[in-house]
Amino acid sequence: MELISNLPIVGGFLSSAIGFILVLGVVVFIHEYGHYIVGRWRGIHAETFSLGFGPVLTSWKDKRGTKWQVAALPLGGYVRFLGDADGSSRADPASLENMSQDERARSFHGASVLSRSLTVAAGPFANFILSAVIFGGMAMWSGLPTEEAVVGEITPLPGQQVEVESGDRILTVNGTEIEAFGDLYRIANDMPQAGPLDLLVKRGDRQLNVQIPYPLPPLVYNVEPLSAASNAGLRPGDLIQSAGGKDLHSFADLVTAVLGSGGETIEMQVQRGQEEVRLSITPRMTERLQPDGTIESKVMIGVSGDALLFPETYRPAPWTALWIGAKRVVEVIDMSLTGIGHIILGNLGADNLQGPLGIAQISGESATQGIGNLISLIAVISTAIGMLNLFPIPVLDGGHLLMFGYEALSGRPPAESIMRIAMTIGLGMVLLLMVFATYNDIVRLTLS
Repeated sequence: MELISNLPIVGGFLSSAIGFILVLGVVVFIHEYGHYIVGRWRGIHAETFSLGFGPVLTSWKDKRGTKWQVAALPLGGYVRFLGDADGSSRADPASLENMSQDERARSFHGASVLSRSLTVAAGPFANFILSAVIFGGMAMWSGLPTEEAVVGEITPLPGQQVEVESGDRILTVNGTEIEAFGDLYRIANDMPQAGPLDLLVKRGDRQLNVQIPYPLPPLVYNVEPLSAASNAGLRPGDLIQSAGGKDLHSFADLVTAVLGSGGETIEMQVQRGQEEVRLSITPRMTERLQPDGTIESKVMIGVSGDALLFPETYRPAPWTALWIGAKRVVEVIDMSLTGIGHIILGNLGADNLQGPLGIAQISGESATQGIGNLISLIAVISTAIGMLNLFPIPVLDGGHLLMFGYEALSGRPPAESIMRIAMTIGLGMVLLLMVFATYNDIVRLTLS
């Protein structure tokens, strides 16, 4: 299901803009709501809850006296608590000085160190909770694969008929008995040449001999946003019949063709439903962080392959799904920190950083590829926003927590002059990073 591309009068720019607003809007709202709800629980009054910056588009005030508003620039948001000078939780000395004792007790800066720490930490952790719920929900929605050699979902192939049916138990593959579903693909990978497979299956009370096409075809499952394949117009569901004048019989053949191109443009013949399409794709040398933390550089076009058959699935219990989601959040954080470390050490190009324009493009392309891709992107970006906000940099949540830690240990907050200097340096670092990432986005747009 395509989420945005099917809407009338929505082109590439609007797709990116709408996708960007959806993704960032959800992530920012959850982050700021974490601050707001925990602050309210700790007795701290929120004066303003803003989604976006700049001119206010619409606003309303709730029964607690909090002003909720939507502003014109969808690049973030803030909660301004009582006693704050602005959305960065910087104290307003004049305001605090004129407060009554009761008002000061309800202000952010009049609250205990514990209350302020919980309120600040709640934003990033709300992002992590959102991500875990999304990842876990996706596991429940799609199901988890079983080990049994029972056919579940079957991927339709353009122009080809598959004789196997969902629910069939596979007994043998090319005459070899199998026990687990993965044995099917192990046998297919070991074939000297891609071709049809002969299966003996149990269907109900009968045993039938059936034949299936090669189960690892050159079929596109996913197109990476901003990749060479995306720029060339390749889509999920495309069956790549030939590349560089050579017929393709498997996804491995496509990988071989791309690696053998040396980065030169490849002409591809693609079957898209009932339509045949010709595309020109120029592979790119790409640095990719591997699960083991190493970096691999090779020529790629940015697609992943689909499989013909998938095993039966089961729906995990909600608590199991949430645990799966939490583990996925930890994996994303680990990969992100490893990637940042490689960038700092110079092992990974800094052009891998995405700024607002890059995130907008990725959001737009994810939205056009389906709601599942967009929801998954929200979970990944929510994790990243939560992680980055915990960095110990002044103006970020982690910087505030560092100052609260100092206050808890010393019995007094840092000097106002030191706070101003630290906040200025922190703001400068964040702005410099945003400018650099935006520069990368512009260069990427220019070269694409």
